[in-house]
Amino acid sequence: MGQIDNRTIATNTLFLYFRMAFIMLVNLFVVRAILDILGVVDYGIYNVVGGIVGMFSFLNGTLATSSQRYFSVALANGDRLRLKHQFCLNVSVFVLLILFVIVFAETIGLWYVNTKMTIPQDRLFAANLVYQLTIITFVFQLITVPYNALMIAHEHMKIFAYIGIVEAIFKIIMVIILSNGNCDKLIEYGILMLLSSIIVMSCYYIFCRKNYAESKYSFYWKKDEAKDLIGFSGWHFLGTTSVVIRSQGINLLINAFFSPAVNGARAIAFQISSVVNQFAGNFFVAVKPQMYKSYAAKDINGLVALIFRSTIICVFLVSIIAVPCIINADFILQLWLKKVPEYTVLFTQLVLINAIIDATGNPTICAALATKRIKKFYLYTGTLYILCLPISYIALKLGYDASITMVISSVISVIAVFSRVIILKQLFPFPLKNYIILFVKEMLLTVSIIIVAVLFKCEINNSIIAFIGSCIVSVILHIVCYYYVIIDKQDRIIISDIVKKKILRR
Repeated sequence: MGQIDNRTIATNTLFLYFRMAFIMLVNLFVVRAILDILGVVDYGIYNVVGGIVGMFSFLNGTLATSSQRYFSVALANGDRLRLKHQFCLNVSVFVLLILFVIVFAETIGLWYVNTKMTIPQDRLFAANLVYQLTIITFVFQLITVPYNALMIAHEHMKIFAYIGIVEAIFKIIMVIILSNGNCDKLIEYGILMLLSSIIVMSCYYIFCRKNYAESKYSFYWKKDEAKDLIGFSGWHFLGTTSVVIRSQGINLLINAFFSPAVNGARAIAFQISSVVNQFAGNFFVAVKPQMYKSYAAKDINGLVALIFRSTIICVFLVSIIAVPCIINADFILQLWLKKVPEYTVLFTQLVLINAIIDATGNPTICAALATKRIKKFYLYTGTLYILCLPISYIALKLGYDASITMVISSVISVIAVFSRVIILKQLFPFPLKNYIILFVKEMLLTVSIIIVAVLFKCEINNSIIAFIGSCIVSVILHIVCYYYVIIDKQDRIIISDIVKKKILRR
């Protein structure tokens, strides 16, 4: 497959999964502990207030993707001077964006927090202080992006994994501090989250400065290069903005129609979804540089093969975890949380269904980004995601429950899948029909597995046995069905050979 290094992908994926497994276990403990320490209302306040600044999290995603794309191409071409120029240019652009975010957050954002949000009067001061802390936290997170992107472009996932583990360990320390502190818990939580972002940024900065000569910043600005970078980032900005509007915008809508407790329930659901998404996300972090380098080397066949294989693996990794969680959401939440807030079970199930659909997105998005021709791509898909907000607003105005926002999001996600691949076919030779067949098969397979596992669960009275049994049934069905129905004959032969070699070695 030309430039594709499957050994590097496999090695990096192992490091990323070790990182993910540790972080996932820590997050399960931390979310429960933080919810218990803060309470549902304060937890909801932090998430909705932080959501104002969180709306700019698309800048992290936009700039990280843009940086990785340019850095990976420069590395693929062996142009170190170009790589240094790109790094310095990226940092310069980041500084300008940081100033923009601060101005927006301290004007329109601050006005919205104090005049439009549903916040109990006795928590308004704490909410405002936490808002300021989240602004500073975001600034440090944004500064981290070019160093993070450089590390990923170099495919040094081992260090990336270690830094993630350091961040997770600090979260445990944070829970211990919160449990024993006498200050306002919400404010203390905001301070500790800021400290966490400073520690992470310092780790990336120190490693990059010691290992990558191009990470030593000096002011660099060329109008044509800046225009190219900003133009590319600008269209990607539209795509990531639309995702944020779907997420944080709807979060604000729910706050306008319901209480902060509903935001807290939604936040818990998205925490679970975030953990599940990491199974695909960590794998795809290892694949992304190879996709950029394949296109830079004009290896279109290799790129297409990576799109199909990574799509299958991403959906499989999300679905094999999400389906048991969907079936057993009530049991898992009761086991995990001391008290399950209203709406949390339904929100979790709907968000996880959406996560399975969205798992198809990363490979096709990355392929489009590799071509740099993303204007039309994001005009269509970005507009679709933005439509979630007005449609959700109308539905809530008509008296529908808060869960309708997630149903609307899932429908839009399905339409976006078809839009992305139709446009992708216009960018380079892409087997559209084969991809659509693959997507339909994966979704039908997921629905079928849910139905079979639910029927199995209903036949068992003991809740623990029903939980374990339905999980086992779901996992077995995923493995068998993906092997015989989803994976093509050539890949089945490759997998069989690998398994046989492993058995023979033993």
